Amino acid sequence: MINLVVMEGDGIGPEITAATLEVLRAADAAFGLGLQFTPVMIGHASLRTHGTTLTDAAFEAACDADGVILGPVSHHEYPPVEKGGINPSGALRKRLDLYANIRPARSRPGIPPRCGVPVDLVIVRENTEGFYADRNMFIGSGEFMPTPDVALSVRKITRQGSTRIAEAAFELAKRRRKKLTVVHKANVLRVSENFFLDCVRAVGKAYPEVACEEVIVDAMAALLVRDASRYDVIVTTNMFGDILSDQASEIAGGLGLAASINHGAIYGVAQAQHGSAPDIAGQDRANPTSLIGSAAMLLAWLGDRRKDNRLLAAAAAIEAALDRALADPQGRTRDIGGSLGTKAFGARVAATLEPSAASR
Repeated sequence: MINLVVMEGDGIGPEITAATLEVLRAADAAFGLGLQFTPVMIGHASLRTHGTTLTDAAFEAACDADGVILGPVSHHEYPPVEKGGINPSGALRKRLDLYANIRPARSRPGIPPRCGVPVDLVIVRENTEGFYADRNMFIGSGEFMPTPDVALSVRKITRQGSTRIAEAAFELAKRRRKKLTVVHKANVLRVSENFFLDCVRAVGKAYPEVACEEVIVDAMAALLVRDASRYDVIVTTNMFGDILSDQASEIAGGLGLAASINHGAIYGVAQAQHGSAPDIAGQDRANPTSLIGSAAMLLAWLGDRRKDNRLLAAAAAIEAALDRALADPQGRTRDIGGSLGTKAFGARVAATLEPSAASR
């Protein structure tokens, strides 16, 4: 039995989560995975019911699960933390030590990439430190105002954080096209960025088969627009990774298609790259591709950890079903030129999931 905690989140979260669960149930039936889904309330619903967006019980449920499906959250609308407005996404990343945020950007059949060339790259983003104020301090926030006229932000880069994200990136590059690009800003942040680079270089000595290059972040933003097809795996610090992954996914076809997983040594959380889109919530208009793809990534992560070929095959079958659905203009959601709603798209992907296609 594999217990997946399901946190629907806010806005379009319940709709795209429902579509994702339909696909997962189809995969479960096809591959005999033994999936069990445990709903756990978070976000605005939890705030109304329990006075906090993330209860201790919700966090403990995530700890006890084999994996988590996390819908998008409207954390910008939450009250201050002291009034219960915890960002579930950031809190889970910090408290579960989900140090690796893996964000593929891949062109889908029938959907032209924005810049004219096919894209198939993965951004490996450090997820627990950097400039993120909610996760780089033991107590308090990494942002503070010593006077009414001065605002400061603390950036944390550690040897442990840099080394383990580099190891994750090199391991991934070794399984793909054996090319790694390290993105930095060492020409300006001379201490912290050079420290990060030194850690990555040290890890790289154990991976002589992986070609490694170093690119300054502003140049990287331009180079992705020029020709994203030349890149395979990109590793970088938290904020740069957040920005570049959105850019790369948009170039590949759009954020609505972009999957993502947050994982550490023990826990894994599937999470769409995009936000909660409250302006279209409840209208059956949201594209669930991102969360469906993220759920496939979670199955693949579990399959790698457990050496379970059924999970790996199920993940591949979901990806193949997404490709088939998206390749047909009539099989898409309205945001990318189709006519289907959220629920119908999820049903289409579930119905076209083929076990035999994943094993060929």
